[in-house]
Amino acid sequence: MEKIKANIGLIAVVVVVLVAAVLRIIPHPPNFTPIAAMALFGGAYFTNKKLAFLVPMAAMLLSDLFIGFHSGMPSIYISFVLIVLIGMRISNNIKPKSVIIGSLSASVLFFVITNFAVWVMSATMYSKDFSGLIACYVAAIPFFHNTLMGDLVFTSVLFGGFYLVKQKFPVLAR
Repeated sequence: MEKIKANIGLIAVVVVVLVAAVLRIIPHPPNFTPIAAMALFGGAYFTNKKLAFLVPMAAMLLSDLFIGFHSGMPSIYISFVLIVLIGMRISNNIKPKSVIIGSLSASVLFFVITNFAVWVMSATMYSKDFSGLIACYVAAIPFFHNTLMGDLVFTSVLFGGFYLVKQKFPVLAR
């Protein structure tokens, strides 16, 4: 039985990575992707915590091979590592409220870290003072809506879907 669970788990991980990578590659609104939700879900549910970090990073790397590499990637990857940690934090209390708070926290964290990096790395776009930082964050607000909606939608799909699967196939429950 454990071998069957392990094989199903491995297949599920591979499928999730491939689906997430494809969803980043196909046309979509900016920042409306499943990666943060995947990181949150992995942190919350994966018993193998290395996989919790590896799965979103693999999806990012695979899709970045097609999308292209850029100087802002470290801040994006760091954001997803921290989102896995948020998932680990809620792993002992996976309820709708904690998942929603985790998803909202992931969106805010991604926004703050990645846009801070944009401000730091921009040579001339923003002044290197507090007003330049605020201008950078204000310019990014239109993208935050997509981040927030994408995180909430994909978090609902992953956590809700897993809940439904566990109801139908109790052997998959942890």
